[in-house]
Amino acid sequence: MSGGPTPEHELIRSARAGDQDAFAALVAIHANRVYGALRRFGLDPSEADEVAQEVFLRAWRGLARFEERAQFSTWLYRIAFNEAQRRLSRRAPPRVEPARGGEDPVVSLPEAPHLGPEAQALDHEFEEILARTLAQLSVESRAAVVLRDIEGLSTHEAAEVVGVREAAFKSRLHRGRMQLRALLEPYLGLEKG
Repeated sequence: MSGGPTPEHELIRSARAGDQDAFAALVAIHANRVYGALRRFGLDPSEADEVAQEVFLRAWRGLARFEERAQFSTWLYRIAFNEAQRRLSRRAPPRVEPARGGEDPVVSLPEAPHLGPEAQALDHEFEEILARTLAQLSVESRAAVVLRDIEGLSTHEAAEVVGVREAAFKSRLHRGRMQLRALLEPYLGLEKG
């Protein structure tokens, strides 16, 4: 393992020194994942666009406070999670919106260009089902499943993002996975066991 700074670390250092181009490069690296996480946290496309801009504005303003104990992406997820919760708390009652044609789905599975038209249609249908079921989870459970199982953060990183201890996060994740499984059973023919 090399002991030198990574290209991202160099960008962070330059951005901290006021280099807006370096920060723009960081935004370019992370924008799609931040937007995707905001969608999965329950924001609609226009809200996710607005909140993503706010996330990066807050990141720019708070860059001096980024301690680099965590990865930059984990720090951004924490800001995104907090901003999404702030936006969602203003809603009354919470809306459940499945993905529709022409909109980005809440959950995007990897592209499968080798699939034929029928398989691609099934893949898209599954994305819509998963989006609807995620939207039915509690905010805490959805955040746990999204951060750990979809975004791929470690349990430690995800717990930091939502601001709880690892044991509490594991409990939320287990509860979320069980709720998700129960909601998906009718679609996937899963047997209770």
